[in-house]
Amino acid sequence: MEKGFLAIVLHAHLPYVRHPEHDYFLEEQWLYEAITETYIPLIHLFEGLEHDRVPFRVTMSLTPTLTAMLSDELLQQRYVKHIDRLIELASLEVDRTRFQPAFRETALDYYWQFTRAKETFCGSYGRNLVGAFKGFQDRGRLEIITSAATHGFLPLVRTDAAVRAQIGVAVEQYRNTFHRNPPGIWLPECGYFPGVDEMLQEHGIRYFITDTHGILHASPRPKYGVYAPLYCPSKVAAFGRDLESSKQVWSSVEGYPGDYRYREFYRDIGFDLDYDYVRPYITADGIRTNTGIKYYKITGPTNHKEPYSRSAALEAAAEHAGNFMFNREKQAEFLNGFMGRKPIIMAPYDAELYGHWWYEGPAFLDFLIRKIAYDQNTIRLVTPTDYLKEYPVNQVSTPSMSSWGWKGYSETWLSGANDWIYPHVHKATLRMSELSDRYAGRNGGIRRALKQAARELFLAQSSDWAFIMHTGTMVPYAVKRTKEHLLNFNAIYEGLNAENLDMNWIGELESRNNLFESVEPALFQS
Repeated sequence: MEKGFLAIVLHAHLPYVRHPEHDYFLEEQWLYEAITETYIPLIHLFEGLEHDRVPFRVTMSLTPTLTAMLSDELLQQRYVKHIDRLIELASLEVDRTRFQPAFRETALDYYWQFTRAKETFCGSYGRNLVGAFKGFQDRGRLEIITSAATHGFLPLVRTDAAVRAQIGVAVEQYRNTFHRNPPGIWLPECGYFPGVDEMLQEHGIRYFITDTHGILHASPRPKYGVYAPLYCPSKVAAFGRDLESSKQVWSSVEGYPGDYRYREFYRDIGFDLDYDYVRPYITADGIRTNTGIKYYKITGPTNHKEPYSRSAALEAAAEHAGNFMFNREKQAEFLNGFMGRKPIIMAPYDAELYGHWWYEGPAFLDFLIRKIAYDQNTIRLVTPTDYLKEYPVNQVSTPSMSSWGWKGYSETWLSGANDWIYPHVHKATLRMSELSDRYAGRNGGIRRALKQAARELFLAQSSDWAFIMHTGTMVPYAVKRTKEHLLNFNAIYEGLNAENLDMNWIGELESRNNLFESVEPALFQS
């Protein structure tokens, strides 16, 4: 009775934000919030499914920058301090709401959630969340894929050597972390251009995921659209995103997350409660910010908000999981009828949508996976590798340049708000190849300087800074980071040319921007 396959792909990524030079840094909260609200809830989800012996297969990317941050001892220590403060605040909230029945249950839920998060982080996994996900992969539940080194938007990285370096460093880090080769890659921002697949093939990567129009505009035209992969001439498979399943989850207007029963993201006690009360739990300089404790549901399109009910929200999540499954069943039945083979429905999402932005997202996934396992026989959860084993013969075609950004191409990362960065990044990219060629095989201080120059260039190439500038959120920080890494790189370049490097300063950079310890400057050789 099986008619098709569903591949859920969760893209877990954050830009590299680590500031040991400060005791507290606001943007590091991005990581701490994602750990509490997304990564640990996903671990709990997978643990529960394993405990109940529910069969499941899910694909998840862990980008090199995220893996580096989750494995960093300083950030691990700071997360413990962060969760301790949340537990303390939640304890105060349990006491404050003791005579407010509309909020009391939610306050208790937060206290339980935070204390359980600390136990999972410190106790169950010894601060090693990467190891937790690795365990699910080793037991055959997850398929973990990689991404480019610092999530550089590859169509705009400029040189083949620099693209190869972004891919090569990612593959090397994956091997060191997971003790196997990455089966696939999430191209940053789903940014594909013809030829990048050849570089993936050089590193043994079997497949990548691209946006819908990258497949639909392929040459020659794909026989099955996005419901079967294409093989590029390099023999690397390209899987395309299914628009229908994406829209049901992504859209806050038409999709499930906009249901009025779900928790309202933009009402947080960091802004709602008395300043003196929340002052110890917001930013170090006293600026109000989100704490993660929110008491209201979406309610409606107006500013009027009613108290949140977890039980009502879980009912909504169960309803939506059933609806999502039903739609995928009908979709698979329809497609199977004229394809003559089982279609694969690719459903890729940012992992942080589940839990952080959509509080009930992990519960939705839990309901969905269990329903697929026990309530139907039409579709089966698979990974891209599973599908390629089932259908090793596929059409050969070349996808078109594409991304999942606004308008589908490069405009999000090349707009009036951020186009100033590219002449500088491209010049630094060419200079990195120049240095790699000139100092090939050198050791000692020169090799240390070259390795740090590569790190600074990688960080400047991150797609996150251009994205932030385009969307207009936290723009000063994104500009600062871009300029800082470019200035660091150029100072190293000029110091090498003048033969007057300050190795104490190089040591400071190595301590601050310390990712990719084993990076090889030879990757950039022209």
